[in-house]
Amino acid sequence: MIQAEGVAAVTDESFGGEVLEAGLPVLVEFTADWCPPCRQLAPVLSAVAAETAGRLKVVQLDVDTNPGTTNRYGVLAMPTLLVFRDGEPVASMVGARPRRRLLQELEDVL
Repeated sequence: MIQAEGVAAVTDESFGGEVLEAGLPVLVEFTADWCPPCRQLAPVLSAVAAETAGRLKVVQLDVDTNPGTTNRYGVLAMPTLLVFRDGEPVASMVGARPRRRLLQELEDVL
């Protein structure tokens, strides 16, 4: 998996504790090694994680090694970004995007 700097990786096993039970809103990137737009998004996620520290948790989930969570949320395209609040998905975005656009899309959940 292309690991974004400063962004934790979650798995099917850790998803509940790290995402669903988190005290902050959580941005989850569903990603894969074979996905070029995911590589483009990695530095954007790192920047967003740094800018929103304390207000938003940012994590990545590798779809190839974590099919349970991927299937549970019906993720079909990479990268898919889901925002969870209080254990529920509250926003969904598909595809790579620039940092400024992603921050604008996250304003409602921050």
